[in-house]
Amino acid sequence: MKRFAELITILATTTKTTAKLNAIREYFAVAPDDDKVWVIALFTGRRPKRSVNSALLRQMALEAAGIEPWLFEESYHTVGDLAETIALLIPESNIDVKDKDEHSLSHYMKILADLSKKEDEIKKDFVRSAWAQMNRSEIFVFNKLMTGGFRIGVSQKLMVNALAATTDATPSVIAHRVMGNWDPALVNFNELSSEHNAADISKPYPFYLAYALEEEPASLGEISDWQAEWKWDGIRGQIIKREDELFVWSRGEELMTDKFPEYQQLKDMLPNGTAIDGEIISLASVPAKDSFSVLPFSALQTRIGRKNITQKQLTEAPVGFIAYDLLEENGNDIRTVPMNERRERLEKILEKVNLPFIHLSPVITFSSWEELKEIRKLSREKGSEGIMLKRKDSDYKTGRKRGDWWKWKIDPLTIDAVMIYAQKGSGRRSNLYTDYTFAVRDGDQLVSFAKAYSGLTDKEFAQVDHFVKRNSIEKFGPVRTVKPELVFELAFEGIAESKRHKSGVALRFPRMSRWRKDKKPEEINTLDDLKAILKSYNDQYSAKPAE
Repeated sequence: MKRFAELITILATTTKTTAKLNAIREYFAVAPDDDKVWVIALFTGRRPKRSVNSALLRQMALEAAGIEPWLFEESYHTVGDLAETIALLIPESNIDVKDKDEHSLSHYMKILADLSKKEDEIKKDFVRSAWAQMNRSEIFVFNKLMTGGFRIGVSQKLMVNALAATTDATPSVIAHRVMGNWDPALVNFNELSSEHNAADISKPYPFYLAYALEEEPASLGEISDWQAEWKWDGIRGQIIKREDELFVWSRGEELMTDKFPEYQQLKDMLPNGTAIDGEIISLASVPAKDSFSVLPFSALQTRIGRKNITQKQLTEAPVGFIAYDLLEENGNDIRTVPMNERRERLEKILEKVNLPFIHLSPVITFSSWEELKEIRKLSREKGSEGIMLKRKDSDYKTGRKRGDWWKWKIDPLTIDAVMIYAQKGSGRRSNLYTDYTFAVRDGDQLVSFAKAYSGLTDKEFAQVDHFVKRNSIEKFGPVRTVKPELVFELAFEGIAESKRHKSGVALRFPRMSRWRKDKKPEEINTLDDLKAILKSYNDQYSAKPAE
């Protein structure tokens, strides 16, 4: 655990990519294989489940620190993180270094996996014993693992490159190995790092992600080199068939096969050794095979997170799949084949699939960049977020890379609102009020409708924090009610009706696009304005089908 805590400390205290890469590489060079597996799991988002609840941890921390509950709560609201608060409050062990029991990361992870089923007294004994063997940085990391809140600011690409530097496998092979639904308690290091080890038949490929196009599209060069498609707002996913089994993966590496039973029909139609990249999306019923109409993302949300899909949901939110790319053909990885050839092969496969819910992503025909600009204005009418631009001879790369794929999104929807609540952030913002709740006007009342915590500069966050601390009206735990004086323009990608929100609407990806210092609170938008945006947004989805 000591070596792992030292690694986390280095990663948390440097912003230099080279320093992070070297630290991870040095760790992989000396750590036991079982610990390496757990680091790979943790750095790819496979966080352990909470093994000790917050109330019990608070109780143990109060006893260890010898302080009153009110002081602990004040400390917690200032720090903003339970694991860090406890690590700062409880005294470090006085045990001599030579008398300490050094345990590995995997040792603790194995115990934590079973700890949630144990009685509270057993949990207390284990946690107290562990704390007694650790320094403050180790206690912090251990607490994060216990609470299930372990996150680290390291990209998967960085971890993959560091691992490749200490093994005989290439980064692309390792990136593929660490994808999927594997269990770090059951997988050995060789299975994740060997160039020649056979992969799990369900395993998806790392997704190729596009950067936002911020310059004029003409900067990309000749239009003949580029293919344009609509950018759909669904769940990026892969449909894979191997050994007569069908698997559906999301970009978040969640196996979602059971959530979309409609796809099971593909098991009898796709050839074995096929992996298709595309968009999981809700489609309106359209009889024509070569056209379709999409439903807003809110329709698809009714299918996400549910263990059992009802017949009503199958009817009201029919799922579709818009196929973008072919990654595997007849069991062969074809990601290095030029994109236009991959598309031709994909088209031949889909010609044999006579199902109304799966479609090849339409290619947009255009003769100039100016013409494509005009076509892009029709995005919302198509139920699209904008346009994707892909170089025709491009490989299917791993992760987010510049040069070959670009997303050219339309401008977001916006509304002006006033901040009414503020809460402290987490991590490096744990001592600043950076999480805000916004309201629009409804007659003489203010109605809350959205929360946002991104979009401002560090300087602007500091200025808002200064305002909040001097203009608080009430305090409810970590939340403060503030004078409704600061006006912000909120940007968002979509809007939907919501019975859970007082305003009756929910926004998709809200963020602060600018601080409207030029506007007074009396000039913010109204609830009627918000509902007018909702109506217009819904009307657009009942417009033109994609062809």
